[in-house]
Amino acid sequence: MTNTPLLTRRTMLLSGLAVATFAASPVRSAGPSIHVVKGTGCECCNAWVAYLRDEGFTVTDEERYGTLLMTYKAEVGVPQRMISCHTGMIEGYVLEGHVPAADIRRLLEERPDAVGLAVPGMPYGSPGMGPESQREAYEVFLIRRDGSAEVYASYSAA
Repeated sequence: MTNTPLLTRRTMLLSGLAVATFAASPVRSAGPSIHVVKGTGCECCNAWVAYLRDEGFTVTDEERYGTLLMTYKAEVGVPQRMISCHTGMIEGYVLEGHVPAADIRRLLEERPDAVGLAVPGMPYGSPGMGPESQREAYEVFLIRRDGSAEVYASYSAA
């Protein structure tokens, strides 16, 4: 004699509710992919990666040491005066430093003929660099293909 489970009304109801709940759940599509090259053990780089993920981006990252990181920055077109601690790549654009998600989205929408965006240095209160409520003023620059840069967005002090 084999025991076969009985399909009860309760089992059917619970199964139906599970299927209905899954079908009604909003599906969050993955955002654009960003690949971040960062220094070894840099906490602010890790914080920026976490911030991007919280903002809906799909992020991969890798660590490069000293000269290898600086060589990468030069290879992708980051001018010396625009350098920060990490470099991201998204859809052919460079993201140097603690670039806010709103500016990344604007870049992808406008699609300028440019290398990408940069937040030189590590301004306090920029994404991944401490609380925005204590932010110091900083600017996001659009890096042109000729190496020149212009202000793309400004953030005032908190």
